[in-house]
Amino acid sequence: MKKLYSLIALLIIFVSCNTKNNERIAEKTEITSDYLKFNTPGKFQAGGVQMITLKEGYKVWTKRIGNNPKIRVLLLHGGPALTHEYMECFESFFPQAGIEFYHYDQLGSYYSEQPNNDSLWSVNRFVEEVEQIRLQLGLTKDNFFILGNSWGGILAMEYALKYQHHLKGMIISNMTADFDKYEAYNAKLRKEMRASLVDSLEFFEKKNDYHNQKYLDLVFEEYYTKHILRLPSKEWPEPVLRSFKHVNGHVYEYMQGPSEFVPGGILKHWSVWNRLKELVVPTLMIGAKYDTMNPAEMEEMSKLVKKGKYLYCANGSHLSMWDEQEFYMKGVIDFIKGVK
Repeated sequence: MKKLYSLIALLIIFVSCNTKNNERIAEKTEITSDYLKFNTPGKFQAGGVQMITLKEGYKVWTKRIGNNPKIRVLLLHGGPALTHEYMECFESFFPQAGIEFYHYDQLGSYYSEQPNNDSLWSVNRFVEEVEQIRLQLGLTKDNFFILGNSWGGILAMEYALKYQHHLKGMIISNMTADFDKYEAYNAKLRKEMRASLVDSLEFFEKKNDYHNQKYLDLVFEEYYTKHILRLPSKEWPEPVLRSFKHVNGHVYEYMQGPSEFVPGGILKHWSVWNRLKELVVPTLMIGAKYDTMNPAEMEEMSKLVKKGKYLYCANGSHLSMWDEQEFYMKGVIDFIKGVK
C-alpha cells in the first residue's frame, strides 16, 4: 500500500511539473508566434520586403524582421552607397532578443533605385528620406530606434538633430561627429604603416589612379584587414564581401572621396561636433580599438550628448559587429532594452 501511495505521489508531481513545463513552452511558443506575425502591405506576402516610394518618385528597398510594437530598429548602413547586406549579422541576434528591425538600402544603393543625378546625394536629402521611411513604416517616438554605422552614423546624427522628437533611442556605431577628425586619424594610422607600403600607395595616388587593381588590393590587404574588419581577406564573411561587391562607386566617391586616405567628397569638413549638446534622445556611442575612427572621440561624444552611454570594443575595428560580435551585440541589445 505504501508503495502504491508513493507511486501516486510521484505521478502527481510528474503531472504537475509536466503541466507547468507545458505552460512555459506554450507561453514561449506564443511569444515566438507573435514575433513572427508580421505582414507585408499589398496583395501578397514578400518575406517582409517592402519597396517604399519617395516623394521624388524613386523607390527604396526595406525588409522587416519581427514583430514588437515597443521596439523597432531601423538599420542605417555605411558607405555611402554600400548595402544592408553587411548588417545581416543582426539577424542572428535581434530576433532572439525579440527586437523588431528593418534592413534598408538607401537611395542609390544596390537594392534600391540608383538614379543618375548627383543633386540627390546630399546629407539633408538623405535625412528627409529617412523621415519618409519612418512615416511609411509607422515608426513612432514610443518605439523607434536608429542604429547607424559609419556613414549611417553621420545620417543618424543629422536625422536626430532635426527629428529626435520622433526617436526613442539612437546608436552611433563607429563614427565620429567630425569628418576632419576622421581624416586626421586616418593620416595617423597611415603613418604607422611601413614606409615601402606608403611609397607604393603614393605612386598610384599621385597619378589619381585610385581604381588600379594593385592599389585597391594594397588598401584592402594592408589597411582594411587591420582597421575595417580584423580578419585575413580570405576569412571575411560572405555578407560583407557581397555588400562591398554591390557598392555604388560613383555615389561613394562623390560623397566620401576616391579613397579612405583621400577624403575629398561633399562630406569633407562636415561636422556636428558642436551641436551634440542639442541631442537629448538616449544615445549609445560605439568605438573600437582598431577602428578607422578614434575611439576616444566616440567616448567624448557620449559625454557631450545629454543621455549618452559608451561601448568600447577592445578587440574590434570599424565593423566590430563582426570582429567583436558577441560583445558588440550584447552591448547594443542591453542598451535598447534599457531605454524606458
